[in-house]
Amino acid sequence: MPDLNKADEGRRFVKPGPRNLITDIKGLAVGQAEDARVRTGVTVILPEGRVTAGVSVMGGGPGTRETDALDADRLVEEVDAIVLSGGSSYGLDAAGGAANWLGARGRGFQMGASPKVSPVVPAAILFDLANGGDKDWGEEPPYHALGRAACQNAEENAAKGRGQAFALGAAGAGLGALVGTARGGIGSVSAVTPDGLQVGALIAVNAFGSAFIPGTQQFWAAPFELEGEFGGRGWPGDMASLSALHPFAGTKAAGAVPPAPGSNTTIGVIATNARLTQAECKRVALMGQDGMARALRPIHTPVDGDTLFVLATGEHELPAGMRPLALAALGSIAADCVARAIARGVYEAGK
Repeated sequence: MPDLNKADEGRRFVKPGPRNLITDIKGLAVGQAEDARVRTGVTVILPEGRVTAGVSVMGGGPGTRETDALDADRLVEEVDAIVLSGGSSYGLDAAGGAANWLGARGRGFQMGASPKVSPVVPAAILFDLANGGDKDWGEEPPYHALGRAACQNAEENAAKGRGQAFALGAAGAGLGALVGTARGGIGSVSAVTPDGLQVGALIAVNAFGSAFIPGTQQFWAAPFELEGEFGGRGWPGDMASLSALHPFAGTKAAGAVPPAPGSNTTIGVIATNARLTQAECKRVALMGQDGMARALRPIHTPVDGDTLFVLATGEHELPAGMRPLALAALGSIAADCVARAIARGVYEAGK
């Protein structure tokens, strides 16, 4: 955790990890699977073992699975994987595919002497049904198979060792994504502090709002960029008052048909090597939502399904005597990571 007695030194405490990806955090693998014909895909975040998790849902039109199980007063505190998927409500099947894959390998919650485990696989979906792909799948949408394939890909990536790379931009759950009037996609970044705290984010960006300052190709998240990770385009020097801008400038509202509830969404995962309780994971998820507000305008609208999960692998102890402040610093870093990951996903998709 950054030295709280030197807070005025700010960002010099934080730098990207070796690959600047969520997989810089030890014990996490990412797997992705796509169906190019349908123009959709699935992204799975797969930990080595069960990890503590929390969630924050702030969009007006969310599509989720097992988020209620992550409340701090519930039986289960740990999860086996997180699934992000395209496909709107059909995409929730991807978590079923992932759960079957995990269960077949004996990975899940064990209740007493039960002969079978119950994999805990929270999930969130985004809307990509109107992106032009072939959605004539009848009674067999592709998401169950894509969920299994993404898990298999994650296992293969994990075998490559710590910090494995994965595709950004138009890949996985972000294959058919749009953000405002631009292409959306998968973005990921990481941040480390001198004492070994690690934070990462992986975001699938399909927002109603825009990631760009109207009339430019410069990102709202520009002040949070590290080491040119989304092009180093900077901030407009002649920026007028933000309050003077039309709230829908550059958004999907510019189209002829108004967007329907649930037809957008920014979903993702924050991960840290800190040891956190489930309630603390929830607090970090809530703080992480501020990163969306730094990178997208507008955000948390009635037609978005914005959802953030938090995973805590538990290898790094926060200082006991200053835990609330340490958690506040962690949440602030997480919010910055979310903003960075959003812009990076859009940048990579537009290359």
